[in-house]
Amino acid sequence: MSPTSRTFTAAVTLKPAEAEVFDVAFTAVTQPCPWPKAYGGDMVAQAAVAAMRSVADDKTLHSLHSYFLRPVDIGVEVRYEVELLRDGRGYSARQVRGFQHGKVAYVCLASFAAGTRGDSFHAEMPRGVPAPETLPSSAEYLEGRSGGTTTVASRKYWATGRSFDMRHVPGPVYLTVDGMAAPHQGVWIRPFDDLREVEGLAPAQRDAAALAYVCDYTILEPALRALGYAWADEGLVTASLDHAMWLHRPASVGGWLLYAQEAVSIGAGRGLATGRFFTPDGVLVATVAQEGLLRMSEATD
Repeated sequence: MSPTSRTFTAAVTLKPAEAEVFDVAFTAVTQPCPWPKAYGGDMVAQAAVAAMRSVADDKTLHSLHSYFLRPVDIGVEVRYEVELLRDGRGYSARQVRGFQHGKVAYVCLASFAAGTRGDSFHAEMPRGVPAPETLPSSAEYLEGRSGGTTTVASRKYWATGRSFDMRHVPGPVYLTVDGMAAPHQGVWIRPFDDLREVEGLAPAQRDAAALAYVCDYTILEPALRALGYAWADEGLVTASLDHAMWLHRPASVGGWLLYAQEAVSIGAGRGLATGRFFTPDGVLVATVAQEGLLRMSEATD
């Protein structure tokens, strides 16, 4: 069976619910993964969609700021309550809280802008990055390789289970650190197939949700690479702590995007990294910053 992007569209298909805490509510279910707890990008994208579906005018999402407060169980319903903080002519603001088992597990603030004309500038795309067609897919890279404490389920997940084709520069950090042990990397990403329609979302909103969904998979990898750690290393412990994302320009997520990433600081059991999404012709469309738990299990808190 060919890999598919259905996991993403299933994750961001929200059901309206009766609000209990704030103004608007939705429910969603986190998607399967081979780890004990749910993938953090599920919550970021689901909260973004909940906020988008609460904005009635043509304003577009331009920033999200999030905290991951508790681990979320896989396959168990999460309830997203949206508070309508402000609706102005130029900007609207929302607070979204994700509840599971009666406790707040995730919270974010989302801002929407009507958009105005003005001067424009953006950072340049890194130069000399190999084209994605010249790089192996995750499935091609993993085929026949061994190393680390991996399972069949984790390899399958890295290869085909994340809805997006991801191709690393200089190489992945799945089993070992392939390439330089340096605090930066690039990841070309695109959906495995055409993104499907998502109920309640326009195509541009779905594409914004796709960026929010995929950005968390690899954002801590520059920190892993800097320390010489691979995902398969025994005792490695990671978790998303907080997250910020700015959507600068509309972008189709149907083709390749370069996710250029850099570790900023590592210490006290945490790593902070930034990432920038560029179109193949060099237009910056989004910026991400995330801090995560990052340590080996034998280290003390």
